[in-house]
Amino acid sequence: MPVVMMQGASGRSFSLLPGVRYAPAGGSMRSGAIEIGIINNMPDAALESTERQFIGLLAAAAERTPVRVRLFALPQVPRGDSARRYLAACYADIGELWNARLDGLIVTGTEPRRDALPDEPYWPVFTRIVDWAARNTVSTVWSCLAAHAAVLQLDGVARRALADKCFGIFQCERTAGHALTAATPGQLQVPHSRWNGLPEDALTECGYGVLARAGDIGADIFIKEIGSLFVMLQGHPEYEASTLLREYRRDVGQFLRRERDVYPAQPQRYFDQPSAQALDAFRARALAGRSVELLESFPPTSLRESLISSARASAVRLYRNWLSCISARRDASPRAIPAAMPELVRP
Repeated sequence: MPVVMMQGASGRSFSLLPGVRYAPAGGSMRSGAIEIGIINNMPDAALESTERQFIGLLAAAAERTPVRVRLFALPQVPRGDSARRYLAACYADIGELWNARLDGLIVTGTEPRRDALPDEPYWPVFTRIVDWAARNTVSTVWSCLAAHAAVLQLDGVARRALADKCFGIFQCERTAGHALTAATPGQLQVPHSRWNGLPEDALTECGYGVLARAGDIGADIFIKEIGSLFVMLQGHPEYEASTLLREYRRDVGQFLRRERDVYPAQPQRYFDQPSAQALDAFRARALAGRSVELLESFPPTSLRESLISSARASAVRLYRNWLSCISARRDASPRAIPAAMPELVRP
């Protein structure tokens, strides 16, 4: 059974993905479908690729489980004109979430614009989403910055700036048995890309269960039961094979355009050895003569395919387990109609 995407008001079709079909908003689907919402907060340049990554991952994970997906957007996240038109055509406004009946929710991170998360323009709305998800979903996945924000709202645990960017594919050890990590390998290969992290000791003190971690980056997957099963991911299992490469090339371009002062480090355990050496040589050229024209000679690269394949297999299994958990919990305890939420006060 494919994942069914509910189209926006304009009827515009998304780029076709394997295992995905499209239906008008409000279209019917056989009973028993798992209803999933995705709140995509990523910046304009990554908006559609993030959409594709999560929908593609759900399609790979669903197998024969019918899944219906709705997309939501926060108007408080700054957007350019093109992105605003796309969201208006294909996404529901966040105000439609309050009366939606969803089994699961995925909330993405976004690019921070303030030093403190409560100073972000979307913070008042985000806190309402946390409260709504706890009362009205079977389970919610909080991705990267969204996990940091949810933990801050729930327990007052603030993220901490890292000495350097956590960037690459990291080997994470399963630390506890749980249905979410059933049939996954003991060592998970997980893409990470972040400048901040949550202290693991503070998480455990607040009742979070850590399911996977790595010694050099801390907690990778951690959970908490809050009416809903909240699943926090500091990594990005949804990433496609080339996502880290695109991000690295973007960061190199920012250095060459003098938009950042320090040349970016390569993503760890990602490029094969010849590619890593070629990129080191390119870095030396860039440091010797900083010029945006150099980006045209950015070297071709090859990736460590075995690690990337392993990371993808683990991601599919994690989300397959998540869908199974939602189905089992929903069937065991049917949910009531969503609790009423007050109207949003727009800035």
